[in-house]
Amino acid sequence: MLKSLTIVTDKKSIERVMAKNIVLIGFMGAGKSVAANELAKRLQRDVFSTDALIEKREGRTIAEIFEHSGEAYFRKVENTVVRDIVPRKGIIIDCGGGVFLNPENSKSLKKTSIVFYLSATPKILYERTKAHSHRPLLKAHDPLKKIKELLKIREPFYQQADHIIHTSGKTNTQVCDEIMEFLKDE
Repeated sequence: MLKSLTIVTDKKSIERVMAKNIVLIGFMGAGKSVAANELAKRLQRDVFSTDALIEKREGRTIAEIFEHSGEAYFRKVENTVVRDIVPRKGIIIDCGGGVFLNPENSKSLKKTSIVFYLSATPKILYERTKAHSHRPLLKAHDPLKKIKELLKIREPFYQQADHIIHTSGKTNTQVCDEIMEFLKDE
């Protein structure tokens, strides 16, 4: 009798974890998008990028939104996108770097999801993003300095994640393996 109770509990735990969304947060270049796509294959889940959803909704790129409407407008649309996607179950959400800065976003995502902060050193983030001209927040005279400044502001918000995965010096496979280990323990 005790064994069947354990099995039921394990089955319920598995169902609870599978119903939860998996959310990846962190700075641009931390590896969120590639990890989200790999996890989607491994777990047979749909993946949604908040940035892609914003671009689809607006009919323009993030760079164009920043240029023509400003960051405040972008954050407002970002908040709407998060509110729209949170009720879904069992998906993977690849969040733009600033999503978790909004307390409403972080609260609703944490309520329905297991949140992973993908972290990397400023130098690694710079190396991974320096060739990308579509990053409006890095259009600065000294992008590495800008990354350090933004990380200093964002780090306390990112630290609210359920789990932290350091991605510097790791392959995407290694990062996803670590996430899978955490999921086993949920």
